[in-house]
Amino acid sequence: MKYLLILLTAQFLFTGQTCKKQSLPTCIESLTKGNTADVPLRIDEYEYNGGRVYYVTEECCDRFNPVYDGACQVICSPSGGITGKGDGKCPDFSSHARFVKTIWEKK
Repeated sequence: MKYLLILLTAQFLFTGQTCKKQSLPTCIESLTKGNTADVPLRIDEYEYNGGRVYYVTEECCDRFNPVYDGACQVICSPSGGITGKGDGKCPDFSSHARFVKTIWEKK
């Protein structure tokens, strides 16, 4: 009986730790709220340069598509703008960033 109790307690503790929801930076959460004309088309999570980043695809023309770090700082814009080639600050993004998942998509 004692071993069963220990096993159940261990399972409960382990399961509770693995089910924690990953929290998003506040800037990323705030991008999905508000006027539908102002929200981006999509927000994707990537691994880039050893950390988690958030690639924001803007809805329209000539806007940069920024990449935010976990501290809500814009790292670069790998695409978008007048040329469509971004701001040139992270030319290796498409070859070095690894897609993790889509965080949000406009309906």
